[in-house]
Amino acid sequence: MKKIIFMVMMAFTFAFTPLAKAQWVVTDPTNLASGIVNSANEIVQTSSTVSNVIKNFNEVKRVYEQGKEYYDKLKAVNNLVKDARKVQQTVLLVGDVSEMYVTNFGKMMNDPNFKPNELAAIANGYSALLNESTELLKELKQIITANGLSLNDKERMEVIDKVYKEVREYHALVKYFTNKNISVSIIRAKKKNNTQRVLELYGNPDQKYW
Repeated sequence: MKKIIFMVMMAFTFAFTPLAKAQWVVTDPTNLASGIVNSANEIVQTSSTVSNVIKNFNEVKRVYEQGKEYYDKLKAVNNLVKDARKVQQTVLLVGDVSEMYVTNFGKMMNDPNFKPNELAAIANGYSALLNESTELLKELKQIITANGLSLNDKERMEVIDKVYKEVREYHALVKYFTNKNISVSIIRAKKKNNTQRVLELYGNPDQKYW
């Protein structure tokens, strides 16, 4: 069991590359996700103009890109025991939620079918869903660090399973939320006989998020 907890901590706190010159990169995914949430909230609070929406989204994107290297490296970690892998996958799901937000909201800002106040509402929706995912990540962090040592092995694994399941549900909600917003744009584009432009912006329906 000590090996499992050690591997869990490694997966949660560190990421590495297999290159000969690789160095350990220390980061905290909860802080990365929280930074994106805070920046997203700025969009909601100062969305009176398009320039404000763009300015604050650029900050969201900057924070996400700071953490992207971490998430990319964590994806390459394969030698984990089963329970540690669930922790790894939970962290990656939160990173994927961030990516869905950054990638698709960036496109929505270039979509003439959305008004500034609608973009702010969409940003608010993404922020709320990401915030819930981040809170679950914080819960996971607590039970695999010193604060969670009072739990026995069975209790700890039950919490990991619960958090993993709930984060997967939020991941699915973000995907659904993204697709519904894009469908609104397509409906509006059809009325303007300009559907092709929307499809070119977001991609074909069989692509990753839409």
